[in-house]
Amino acid sequence: MARKRSVLIVDDSATVRATLTELFNSDDRLEVVAVASDPYIAATKIEKRVPDVIVLDLEMPRMDGLTFLKRIMAQHPIPVVICSSAAEKGSARAFQALEAGAVDVIAKPKIGTKQFLEDSRDALCDAVLAAAMANLQNKRPLTSPPKLTADVILSKTTTARITLAKSSAARSSKPPAVIAVGASTGGTEALLTLLQGLSAETAGIVIVQHMPEGFTAGFAERLNQMCEIEVREAKDGDAIEPGLALIAPGNWHTLVVRKGSSFAVQVKSGPPVCRHRPSVDVLFRSVAQSAAQNSIGVILTGMGDDGADGMVEMKQAGAYNIAQDEASCVVFGMPNQAIKRGGVDKIASLDAIAPILVKFSAERMRNADTRLVPLG
Repeated sequence: MARKRSVLIVDDSATVRATLTELFNSDDRLEVVAVASDPYIAATKIEKRVPDVIVLDLEMPRMDGLTFLKRIMAQHPIPVVICSSAAEKGSARAFQALEAGAVDVIAKPKIGTKQFLEDSRDALCDAVLAAAMANLQNKRPLTSPPKLTADVILSKTTTARITLAKSSAARSSKPPAVIAVGASTGGTEALLTLLQGLSAETAGIVIVQHMPEGFTAGFAERLNQMCEIEVREAKDGDAIEPGLALIAPGNWHTLVVRKGSSFAVQVKSGPPVCRHRPSVDVLFRSVAQSAAQNSIGVILTGMGDDGADGMVEMKQAGAYNIAQDEASCVVFGMPNQAIKRGGVDKIASLDAIAPILVKFSAERMRNADTRLVPLG
């Protein structure tokens, strides 16, 4: 039996500490070895025993959680999961925590916290276990600056539209294509690296990143500010277009559907799949059914196996699939499962994936013989 991963809980609420201790100890993969009501007490606990993962609140007396997180990462890097009401609805503090090195962020409500934690047991335990297994050496800063050009003075959206308009006639006669991407733990940094390597000519992209409701719009906006391509949260009916990345909204499944001779996204409710909503499997399976050989799948760092079966279906339908390699993953779970199940055509480092997608897009634009036929 695999050893239990040790957890330190740092929260000024006695109720939260007790509830989380009970939840984590009920999971045979985890063990709470210490609790602390503020960062100073936590520091003394760490001196006695270094935990595998820290579950940290942001609002606490004597020292706030963000300051403590920065000190941990500077002095003794330990995987940290933020669990705080100050991180709700994609707040700036949530993204600051990710930038400072947190592996994951869980937003807890200000009212009904105990019930929320109990109802979220599986998600909480999975997030903490994934963090405990994270390779912090592969966490990249979310704020890495983009390479600036004259476009920093111009409107990026306007520039992209001009670029696309120049080749609109040629593009309209070429086969459309879809890039589907799935990610979880470590994916916020991985997606930044991936998307910053793409251009406005890259095929349309649909992304599922496991992230709570309210976070994805802010996450998309931050990526949009740092990438050449346009990035936004997906809305039901959005067209999938070159130079555009659509991120599935938290708590909503996002599918790719045919719309005449092109593609669009469908955003819909439904039960969690592979314990997630949105689910990578749902996205990948919809791509297999609607886009088939006109698609490419990418599975990035993440805990569990969401997306593995869907990637197999994509390959069987004629798609070309890429998995991030273990060396560059924060957590190699999702890519590893897709590889083991035979759904992957190529294993590549994170830095190598964007060039493959750019090449794929260029080849699709040159190939007019595989044009999609509009459905009747």
